[in-house]
Amino acid sequence: MEPLLAILREAVDEKKAIDPVVLDLKNISSITDYFLICSGKTGVQVRSIVDNIMDKLSEAGIEQPSKEGYPEARWILLDFGNVVVHVMQETDREFYGLENLWHDAKLLN
Repeated sequence: MEPLLAILREAVDEKKAIDPVVLDLKNISSITDYFLICSGKTGVQVRSIVDNIMDKLSEAGIEQPSKEGYPEARWILLDFGNVVVHVMQETDREFYGLENLWHDAKLLN
């Protein structure tokens, strides 16, 4: 697993993210190499997960990614280029079903 993915996994695990998964999209998408998808029960938890990711990135000297959806905290997307992180409230994750949309992707856990 890439060093960036290891930092991201540690950050979401520390904040008790629900069901974090990494999808390997290298052979099936030109958008990105990996998706990291996880959930939080509330907007507060979703923001807490993202805030911890940002803190861990700063500690590691990694440039802050593009960030979308933070004020609403229903679905926050962090775009690193080769890795895209989706932190969603549980209900939104169930509704949009990203894992089902990308069912051909290899699951890395």
